[in-house]
Order: sequence, then C-alpha cells, then structure tokens
Amino acid sequence: MREFWRNRRVLVTGHTGFKGSWLSLWLSEMGAQVHGLALVPDTDPSLFDSLGLSSRLDHVIGDIRDADVVARRVNAVKPEIVFHLAAQPLVLRSYAAPVETWQTNVGGTLHLLDALRETGDPATLIVVTTDKIYENREWQHPYRESDRLGGHDLYSASKAATEMLVASWRDSYANENRLRIATARAGNVIGGGDFAENRILPDIVRALQGSQSIEVRNPASVRPWQHVLDPLSGYLELAARLHADISHARAYNFGPAAGDFRTVGDLVAEALTLWPGAWRDMSDPSAPHEAGLLSVASDMARLHLDWSPRWPFETAVARTMSWYRGVDQGASALDLSLAQIAEFEAG
Repeated sequence: MREFWRNRRVLVTGHTGFKGSWLSLWLSEMGAQVHGLALVPDTDPSLFDSLGLSSRLDHVIGDIRDADVVARRVNAVKPEIVFHLAAQPLVLRSYAAPVETWQTNVGGTLHLLDALRETGDPATLIVVTTDKIYENREWQHPYRESDRLGGHDLYSASKAATEMLVASWRDSYANENRLRIATARAGNVIGGGDFAENRILPDIVRALQGSQSIEVRNPASVRPWQHVLDPLSGYLELAARLHADISHARAYNFGPAAGDFRTVGDLVAEALTLWPGAWRDMSDPSAPHEAGLLSVASDMARLHLDWSPRWPFETAVARTMSWYRGVDQGASALDLSLAQIAEFEAG
C-alpha cells in the first residue's frame, strides 16, 4: 500500500481532528503530499498539536461551511484523492447545535462535491460518515449497507442525509465520470489522542488522570468498538481501489469482527485492567436519546476490498490505554503513534 501513496496529492478535510490527525500522519509517513483544510483543533490538548502535524503537511485553516473557502482550497491543491472527514461528530452536541451540525455535515459535504465538480479534474473522494446512519431498530443482527437509512438524533440524521446526498450526486453526474465517490461507515472508534467531550475513552482517561471515579452514562449499551487504525486502513484501501476501478463507488461498512461488539461497561472494565480505577453508573432515563444496541456487518469490505479488522477488542483497548499512559508519563505522542502505525502495518 505504501508505494501507491508515495507522492500522491491528497486533501484531507478535518485534518486537525482525532481521526484526521491519525490519517494525516499515516499518509505523510507513506510519502504522500498531504494538504489539509479544517478548523483549529477544538480540544486542548489536541492530537494534531501533540504530533506537530502543522510542520509535516500543508496546513490550512478554513470552514467547510464557507463554499468559497472550500473552492479556493480545492483549486489550489488540485487533489488526486480527497478524504472528507470534516464534521460535527458528536451526538450530544447535535442536540445543542442542530444548525451547526447540519450546515457542517450536509452543507459542507455539498460545498466539497460542488468544488470538485467545478474543477473538471478527475479525483477520488472518500466521504466518511458513521455506523449511526441506519434506522436503528435495536436489532440483534448487524446492519448491512443495503439497510434503511435513518437517525433518531440530529447528528445521525445529518450523516444519513449526507449518504443520500452523495448517492444522488453520484447518480446525477454519472455520465461525467470524473469524480469517483464512495462513502465509509465506521464503528465506534477509539485510540490514543482523542480528547473530545462526552466520548467514553477520553472521559475514562480524564477521570483516571484526576484520580476520580469514572461516570458512565450507558454501561449496557452495545457498540462496535475498534481502534482508529482499523477503519483508517479501510479508507486507505478503498481509496486506492476506487482510484483504479470505479466499480468500488458505493457505500462500505468498516466495523470490528462479530465477536468484538461489546458493552460500554465491558470497555470500562477492560480499560481499568490496564490503568486501575473506579467507575459508577450514571444512567439517566431523561437524558437525550442515544442508541442502546448498534452493530454493522463489514462483509462488503471483506469481499470487495480484501479488508478485515486486524486488532481485536482487547488489543484495541490495550493500545489506546498504553498511548494515554505513555503520554501521561512524558513519552512523545509522535513516537508512540508512529510505533503503533508500524506495529499495525506489520500485522
């Protein structure tokens, strides 16, 4: 895979975020020419700053809600491949900021699609959405790409709308055949360097660092936990395949193995075996709705991309906690991240 990315001109939107930072670091290590467009990091600390990424890539601050900003960036970079990760990614925030969520997730994607179309240049675009785009009926079986889209909360609905936008754009301009578009639906991603509010792993780490009890909102909720490098490897493989063959222009799930759908309580318990502490159940029936059971099937990615997750649940949690503990004890975030990328690539 590394040879494909060498000197490849790549635009990453949302490159200052958690997943965007990991992806930008990985691409730069493989020799790609990485160009970014994103807001300033919205956490302090941030993974982007901890990795020193502003000196490793072409770093530009801009808001994808501004069509002119997006168009100028696309015209300046003339990307061969685009990874669109810029988003308002938090369920609970979507209740407090519904307009921002939809303007960013749907409007921002529309601006990017239109900017790429207006250039007239061929490009490959991977639009990253989420496993939460499905109409969740709390089924025991995992959702497949053909299942009905939906979304109870405003974040999930905005991402389902993004999927519909991409599909209609692809159908509307199929004859032009210059922009190859696929969507990537990942599970609940964990990994070192996530400092967002209201996400379970960052909440765990903050509590442990402060010698406090971990407050867990929904310990019985089941999620498809996976280390960030697993779905990112899927995005990279999908982009390379789609760049060579337009038949891959479709939606793909990238989730963990069937046995790795675990509860939030399981995740907390596993994390505490690696960094001892205590937790308490803070379930609140009156809190804003969050799904209780969610899982996705990745058969399409396995069959068409030869992709499958590499790190099982226990490894994913172990690598995540070792990253946070290492940084907490003074280790270099960059060195830890590069070492984990190398370990992941080695299989």
